[in-house]
Amino acid sequence: MADGLTPSQTIGPFYWGTLASSCRADLAPAGVAGERIEVALTLHDADGAIVPDGLLEIWQANSHGRYNHPEDRRNLALDAGFEGFGRASTDSKGVARFGTVRPGRVPWPAGGLQAAHLNISVFARGVLNRLATRLYFDGDPALAEDPVLKLIEPARRGTLLARRDKQGVWRLPIHLGGAQETVFFDS
Repeated sequence: MADGLTPSQTIGPFYWGTLASSCRADLAPAGVAGERIEVALTLHDADGAIVPDGLLEIWQANSHGRYNHPEDRRNLALDAGFEGFGRASTDSKGVARFGTVRPGRVPWPAGGLQAAHLNISVFARGVLNRLATRLYFDGDPALAEDPVLKLIEPARRGTLLARRDKQGVWRLPIHLGGAQETVFFDS
């Protein structure tokens, strides 16, 4: 019997390898307006162990607060070459990295503005449907008025807050379950 997991022992999909070459982890080519940031998302299973074969996608507005999407018809600038979508596999340490710009605030359908955030989709072994979550930026004064965060019990909001490390990288651990489970949303 072989050591480690094989496809017959666990539910796929397995993302390392073939999909890694099709990933787009740098969302903001030169010339895109806004504060350039690096984001590191670390994927953990319910026991806290790293998940080295996950796939994470992000979707975000540009620095002006506009999505590169046909339904966003607001009179805000679009940046050439900025699609607002990225995909990266987790590495052997469970980390997926993205280079992008800090997003601008976007409207909430019922009125008001949402705090700057990244929408995240999580795909991993044992996860049959994508999991949807968000990344917010710790210390952002707009967090107190964000309508999505207001829907989450205060004790769990921290699972969505990325913190900036000494190198300037925004880091967010994502836990698929367990005591530190990340808040996930209906997609």
